[in-house]
Amino acid sequence: MSTPLSPPSDRMGGRAWGMLLVLCGAIFLEGIDVAMLNVALPSIRSDLDLTTGSLSWVMSSYVLGYGGFMLLGGRAADLLGRRRMFLVWLGVFILFSGLGGFATEGWILIVARFVTGVAAAFMAPAGLSIITTNFAEGPRRNRALLVYAGTAAAGFSLGLVVGGLLAEISWRWVFFAPVIMASVILAAALLLIPDGDHPHRHARGFDLAGAVTVTGAMMVLVFAVVSLEDPAAGWGWTAGALAAGVALLAAFVAIERRSASPLVRLGILRSGPLVRANLGALLFGGSFFGFQFLVVLYLQELRGWSSLQAALALLVVSIDAVLAPTLTPRLVNRFGNVRVIFGGLCLAAVAYALFLPVGLDWTYAAMFPSMVILGLAFSLAYGPLTIAATDGVAEEEQGLAGGLLYTSFQFGSALGLSAVTAVNVAATGSGGSLLTELDGFRAALVIPLAMAVVAAAVVASGLRGRGGAGAGLRHETPVTAESR
Repeated sequence: MSTPLSPPSDRMGGRAWGMLLVLCGAIFLEGIDVAMLNVALPSIRSDLDLTTGSLSWVMSSYVLGYGGFMLLGGRAADLLGRRRMFLVWLGVFILFSGLGGFATEGWILIVARFVTGVAAAFMAPAGLSIITTNFAEGPRRNRALLVYAGTAAAGFSLGLVVGGLLAEISWRWVFFAPVIMASVILAAALLLIPDGDHPHRHARGFDLAGAVTVTGAMMVLVFAVVSLEDPAAGWGWTAGALAAGVALLAAFVAIERRSASPLVRLGILRSGPLVRANLGALLFGGSFFGFQFLVVLYLQELRGWSSLQAALALLVVSIDAVLAPTLTPRLVNRFGNVRVIFGGLCLAAVAYALFLPVGLDWTYAAMFPSMVILGLAFSLAYGPLTIAATDGVAEEEQGLAGGLLYTSFQFGSALGLSAVTAVNVAATGSGGSLLTELDGFRAALVIPLAMAVVAAAVVASGLRGRGGAGAGLRHETPVTAESR
């Protein structure tokens, strides 16, 4: 068992804060890395003379690696050591981010982004499980997770602005800047993350068949979702990939039922609170990233704003970085996780609904209410969902719980982006006028709204009449390997 770093009081000591800041730096790095690339794509396309398909795969390859290897990454942290996995894959992240910066061909960049995504898939759940195993369950862990979640959101929001600035110098700095930052984090991690790894179940072996099938299933399913946004792929190709993914997933379940040392203990999925938290995360992530993509599309293609102007317009959403560690813990302690999450999802639906009547002559003042409400919604939903998805899970399965959560967020994000793109393309048709494009944009905006409403309904199904810090989404008893 890991020894909690926090002192007996609700205050966190200097050592605990040091470790938390290192892990926050890593999740901030992940967010800023993705966001900076988003705004640098036009420069990359021009310099490397990439086709539209190749440019799409620069983004999709990262999603494929991240989503495909996330469950394996989460379980590897439990089985092979959380600190070890975090440090090793942070090193891989540095190497391949640097390779992306030196890329002279599109395929080199695509390979670099895929491996970077794989590295993030191992790093993210390892970092989260280091927090959940070093901070005792309760107010201290909740505070640490909310600071962590707020940092992740800030990374993505600030990354849009930083990426716009760096792209003005050279798109290659979008890759070199994370290398510098990750190197500093790695040096600090060696000093501040305690060497307390206690890998579990080594004697019982590693479930290689389960690892191969679940990774294959996740990669194929993510590919099927990503291909939805490519009209050239065709529905037949997407349906075939989806069927293959489902078949691999079925094979994985059959293997896990018979395995003496399963990669993913299926009993963990019998927990209603955990399932609700992950479904809520999937739908909320899809709605948020789908909406953000549409807003950028609207501002840049319909209104003619620069990438930096569009990034600055979205910057207010990052108020989450301030509210998550300050306001949200008080609300969670007062009303409970489920009520706070439900409130956040309802606010997200309101933010999306307010943007539905968007026009070609809207001022930023008209857009501002949606942006600020969405920032508040994110601060109320994202961190508490992280708490709910790991609360009550036994220490030896915290990496698995983190992997499930990040898989849900990543798969939801891919689904949201692909769904809004597909609806936008279908509604716009061959285009021809700004009004036609605006109609397509408005049609696509219904997707984030619907996802937020369904997410709120899923979370509301866990509401109970009594209060408590985790009412509704909290595990009543620890989810352990014995509770099959």
